[in-house]
Amino acid sequence: MLQRAAGLLTERGDDIVGAMCQETGAVLSWGQFNLKLATDMLIEAAAQTYGIVGEVVPSDVPGMTALGIRQPVGVVVGLAPWNAPLILGMRAVALPLAYGNTVVLKASEEAPATHVAIAAALHDAGMPPGAINVITNAPADAADVVDELICHPQTRCINFTGSTSVGRVIGEKAGRHLKRTVLELGGKAPMLVLADADIPAAVRAAVAGSFMNQGQICMSTERIVVERQVADEFLDQLVTHAGRLAMGDPHEPSTELGPLVNQRAVDHVASLVADAQNNGAEVLIGGRADGLFYPPTVLRGVTPKMRIYSEESFGPVAAVIEVDGVDEAVDVANDTELGLASAVFSRDVANALQVARRIEAGICHINGTSVHDEPQMPFGGVKASGWGRFGSRAALAEFTDLRWITISPLDRQYPFGPHVPSLSGI
Repeated sequence: MLQRAAGLLTERGDDIVGAMCQETGAVLSWGQFNLKLATDMLIEAAAQTYGIVGEVVPSDVPGMTALGIRQPVGVVVGLAPWNAPLILGMRAVALPLAYGNTVVLKASEEAPATHVAIAAALHDAGMPPGAINVITNAPADAADVVDELICHPQTRCINFTGSTSVGRVIGEKAGRHLKRTVLELGGKAPMLVLADADIPAAVRAAVAGSFMNQGQICMSTERIVVERQVADEFLDQLVTHAGRLAMGDPHEPSTELGPLVNQRAVDHVASLVADAQNNGAEVLIGGRADGLFYPPTVLRGVTPKMRIYSEESFGPVAAVIEVDGVDEAVDVANDTELGLASAVFSRDVANALQVARRIEAGICHINGTSVHDEPQMPFGGVKASGWGRFGSRAALAEFTDLRWITISPLDRQYPFGPHVPSLSGI
């Protein structure tokens, strides 16, 4: 059924991508990327149905067989956001279904048609009644709907992708009802450019990480931490490439940056940039909105006293922080409550690996952009970026219960009560 759903998603791809772009303002290439990765997630989930393995555990009791058995948790509630609605909507449901759970997907108020399309493909692929369910709601009703889904006695697990502030509320509510959660929350991804980095490669990664989908990705490169001796070279190239990005109609194939999702998002980004300027940051390019469009923006001289140093912008802004040495770079990278994605650029891969191990993030890419996801990878953060892991075999622990089942020999002796008559000599 999962494989058939992947085929249906591909067949309906043009319509689904069109709906996604219409709802969120995403450019066509981002919609097509969402479609490809969502389809791959279904294929990976189909493969994972053969990975629901248990184990035989050696017992100290003579003749006993002890088993560790994986079973579905039951009803899984998925709460998916709008910014990558095909990817994150599919992530909320595919593996829970593969492991035998039923799923309720609460669609984003910003992308309901896209999320309904996911459920429709799974339903039409033959999922039995009640296996995949989708709820849409008006924005004003969101809190009540989520509260009911969490509190309902049949709900056993909640997975949520979204902001840290909302994730805290969901985690607190779920905790009061002893419901397990998988939370993938906000990010403030640092990209460390060390003195020996390949600068052109680092610039390409920074452009993709900072400006893809207008910076509206949880893994977006929010802070670029550059060793001072290569900062001028790096910034010159970054500004040049940022200035070449095509901003315009998201339905045109050549468009690389579309509008932000709404005016509230534009106002948030503009306020962060204005605050940085007022506190001494230099705007090297961009920095001024045009309606819902916000151009790729590069800020130099960002310091901890600026809001953008610590607040997630969720916009097309590269905040550059210059440091002296690797230790200071690591300190800046870790100077945040968030810890989702990160990146390190250095020609010395052995040293970069040691740096990566020091960064407090669930994900670190060496010589690659912070924006990277694959269905078979253990995806998730640390600190205030959440807990639990989506994808790969790691998800098996999130969406199944591990049960201990034993089979005792009929002549088992206990330290209390009657004993089995001796069978010796028979």
